Amino acid sequence: MDKLWTRSFICACIGNFLLFFAFYLLYPILPLYLIDTFSASKTLIGFILSSYTLAALLVRPFSGFLLDLFRRKPQYLIAFFLYVIFFIGYPIVTSINLFLLIRMIHGAIYGFVTTAGNSLVVDILSSSRRGEGLGYFGVSNNLAMVVGPMTSLMLHENGSSYNTIFYLAFVFGLLGFVFASLIKVKKPFNPTPDRVFAFDRFFLFKGFKASFSFFLSGIPYGMFMTYLAIYGKELSIEVGLGLFFTLLACGLVFSRSFSGKMVDKGKLTQVIKIGLFISLIGLFLLAFLQRINMYNHTTVIVLFLLIPVILGLGYGLIFPAFNTLFVNLAPNNRRATASSTFMISWDLGLGSGFILGGWLADSVGGLSLAFLVGALLLLFSFVYFTKSVELHFQRNKLR
Repeated sequence: MDKLWTRSFICACIGNFLLFFAFYLLYPILPLYLIDTFSASKTLIGFILSSYTLAALLVRPFSGFLLDLFRRKPQYLIAFFLYVIFFIGYPIVTSINLFLLIRMIHGAIYGFVTTAGNSLVVDILSSSRRGEGLGYFGVSNNLAMVVGPMTSLMLHENGSSYNTIFYLAFVFGLLGFVFASLIKVKKPFNPTPDRVFAFDRFFLFKGFKASFSFFLSGIPYGMFMTYLAIYGKELSIEVGLGLFFTLLACGLVFSRSFSGKMVDKGKLTQVIKIGLFISLIGLFLLAFLQRINMYNHTTVIVLFLLIPVILGLGYGLIFPAFNTLFVNLAPNNRRATASSTFMISWDLGLGSGFILGGWLADSVGGLSLAFLVGALLLLFSFVYFTKSVELHFQRNKLR
């Protein structure tokens, strides 16, 4: 059996973890920072945060094109370094307009470096263990997705300034760059022979149906990751939000530990359907916490600690399976385009979740309604995947 835990793969996972750890250190405190520093409304917060995702989204198609055309590692390292440098910009901004500008540029670089990292790790994995490898690589992302916000909130709750957290993000990002530079790609690079300016070089059209389903699943994720801190305050939850993210991490890591192996055994679509269904349950529970709080606050606290485990289990199944699905729909010389399409779908979902969640919370019916809408979108994603995407994948997969 091909070796999975090579030096390069270990360095790729550590570098990826530190990259996303730096990113997620800012994730939960940015809404609070914008409120405290600029008195921003929830709608404005949603717009500013979504601008980051929008910038990443606009860059991803071109990043996939360039990564399929030129060697990936040099591009990855350049983008990684630039991404880390921009963390220094946040503490020095003095206006919300300048903050928005820096956030957009940072988002564009993020779009490139994450696409490059995902494409590079596919290059260093053997095809026989790709699903398992992508699963563990995703664990590094998901661990950061949870440990980062947990650390950030812990620091914030214990009196650390926003600037301290910004500078910590820079330090951890720089350490991640060191590990990324140690990755060695042994496979020869074969640039795509396709027409250079063909439109399908920027988006994997075979993955359009899967892209739509994945996009829908990203909307509620963007909602609860962005507005959870505010929702917890509205519910008078005294349990630290750091514990919520810790439990989310436990669910993610547990499901990741076996989902990749299931994918490699040919159960890719089954894994996605199970993940969507489990996540759906978690979102419905989250949506009804405010109503339950009217009758029993203790029950709300118990559910608040159960929900992250459920969501972690669900999304821990969804991430690596969808990633492998896109790769399996693309020829070898279109892997970066496949990775780009995978991430475009997720970025669109997250960005829509930022905006939709903020608008629903401010103008319609509060965050409980926002989470309910998110749950309904997950339900639609589940039905659409079962009725359309699964059959399309079976007919068009290349491996």
